[in-house]
Amino acid sequence: MTDKDAGNKPAGLKEQEPKMVNCTIDGFPVQVPEGTNILEAARKINIDIPTLCYLKDINVIGSCRLCLVTVNNSKVMQPACVYQVTEGMTIETNTREIRRARRINLELILSDHDRKCLTCPRNQNCELQHLAEAFNISEIAYEGEYNKDPIDNLSPSIVRDPSKCILCRRCVSVCKNVQTVYAIDTMHRGFVTTVQCESGKSLAEVSCVKCGQCIISCPVGALREKDSTKAVWSALRDPDMHVVVQPAPAVRVGLGEEFGMPIGTRVTGKMVAALRRTGFDAVFDTDTGADFTIMEEGTEFIHRLNGEGKLPQFTSCSPGWVKFCEEFYPEFMENISTAKSPHQMFGALIKTYYAQKKGLDPKKIFVVSLMPCTAKKYEAKRDEMITNGIPDVDAVITIREFAKMIRELGIDFANLPDEEFDAPFGEASGAGAIFAATGGVMEAALRTVSEVLTGKPLDKIDFTDIRGTDGIKRSEVVIGDRTLRVAVVSGLGNARKLLDAIKSGEEAYDFVEFMACPGGCVNGGGQHIVSSKVHSTVDIKALRAKAVYEEDASLAVRKSHENPIVIQVYKEFLGEPCGHKSHELLHVDYLHR
Repeated sequence: MTDKDAGNKPAGLKEQEPKMVNCTIDGFPVQVPEGTNILEAARKINIDIPTLCYLKDINVIGSCRLCLVTVNNSKVMQPACVYQVTEGMTIETNTREIRRARRINLELILSDHDRKCLTCPRNQNCELQHLAEAFNISEIAYEGEYNKDPIDNLSPSIVRDPSKCILCRRCVSVCKNVQTVYAIDTMHRGFVTTVQCESGKSLAEVSCVKCGQCIISCPVGALREKDSTKAVWSALRDPDMHVVVQPAPAVRVGLGEEFGMPIGTRVTGKMVAALRRTGFDAVFDTDTGADFTIMEEGTEFIHRLNGEGKLPQFTSCSPGWVKFCEEFYPEFMENISTAKSPHQMFGALIKTYYAQKKGLDPKKIFVVSLMPCTAKKYEAKRDEMITNGIPDVDAVITIREFAKMIRELGIDFANLPDEEFDAPFGEASGAGAIFAATGGVMEAALRTVSEVLTGKPLDKIDFTDIRGTDGIKRSEVVIGDRTLRVAVVSGLGNARKLLDAIKSGEEAYDFVEFMACPGGCVNGGGQHIVSSKVHSTVDIKALRAKAVYEEDASLAVRKSHENPIVIQVYKEFLGEPCGHKSHELLHVDYLHR
């Protein structure tokens, strides 16, 4: 039984067909649902109207004025992104006057922009750069004074460069309206308008949860992740360091896009080959760490069901979500699982169990996490993520950072052979793989919790009710004589909705999965950045999630508790899930902020 937020309606009611309207764009007829804007109607018939500020369903404000069109032969131009189509409307998108107005507006934007493109992290993947090329702009007609506010680089995750900001407000909209964090906003008016934090503070000083949704929403280089590649290169050059890398499940379905492959291409084997050629001493799989997380978090949930802790239990795999709860809902801190996230848990095991097995000094092991996430950079630096005086993880790099490393080495990624992860931590279950998608942590946990509670193998291990990209999914799961009420949430605005409902007593659950990023890690702040046009025309989250579930289905072992290396480590080292040893290494308490 399931109930998804999108499109909920009382049983028996038929969904009403949308009213269709007809219009003509540049002489071509098109029919679209009532309420469609001109921009989306034009895209339906492959007419490309340029945009910068537009981000479908997130930022629809008509501020950049690059999408100007004329309607019904009027001389007054209208922004196509906010102007809705009506029956019989005649639209022109490509007259000489329109092209001239767009060019002037683009040149004005460029006049106030720090145009050091070659050293910009968005070079060759910048929407402003692409538009300048498309408009054949070789000289700037208007030279303005660009913003010289200092770069904000105090956050462990995100760097903000005001000189690159074009005031499109896409970052503001995603932070305020999607994530409901309100860490940044537009300040002042007119020519002195800026995007900044409250009172000119740094991102490190406000309620920013480091999710990075602002970065993947930004069309230029005004926001980027904090670079960690220098630390990784330094460790790789140090002959005394044993450097281990662990890529997250979502990396293998996002990395290929950096090299021109279709969205959602699975590149697991090529990813391993590229990591090995980069010079890492061991290439392990964070999916294995996810299997350990399920053993710990699932066992903790069973204990709570038996009265040993507070319900509902909330998952703790997403550091952006954890910080959101710490900042805005401290009354729920006891509900968050004490299990560390997979890469942190894995880092602790690498520096204890693996170090003992290999006869290595833990202080000489450098663990690098390759993540689709910017919040993981912050998480790795938390004081709570230090075991025996040594950080579990030494450096976190995003997909974008690793792609730059690959290019720096001249590796032909697309033509690499497929290679396997290293033993002993290269063996993972399909349950670990699906952590990348919203609902994956819950499904992985239910596969194990169900079999532990009933003592019987599941007839069907795919919990399809909690799959999909809807922001809130609710379900009831029958396990033996118990009926568990579960929910899956992605995106912090949705987290706020559900937490408020639980707080008011309107809704009640036993187990809730939270992910900071809409769609989960497949849409993380460290993923490959796609243009607003691609964002409008393709369901990126669904394509990457589909590849994740294909990865799961392709594996021989699909339950965390059946992973042979997991069984071995508990037998030889940890003892039992949620036992004394695992609590010491794999669990943590979070903070009231």
